[in-house]
Amino acid sequence: MTSERVKELERKLADLKRRWPPHSVPPRMLEQLEELEDALKKAREADI
Repeated sequence: MTSERVKELERKLADLKRRWPPHSVPPRMLEQLEELEDALKKAREADI
């Protein structure tokens, strides 16, 4: 289950980075990035 969650979060993070504009990043995208990175870190720690 946890490894599936890690893969899901990695896909979401990759998708967000593909949509990342070169300039003027909207604040919501920055929030999403932080949330996804935090969730991914926690999921990886739980997977160990």
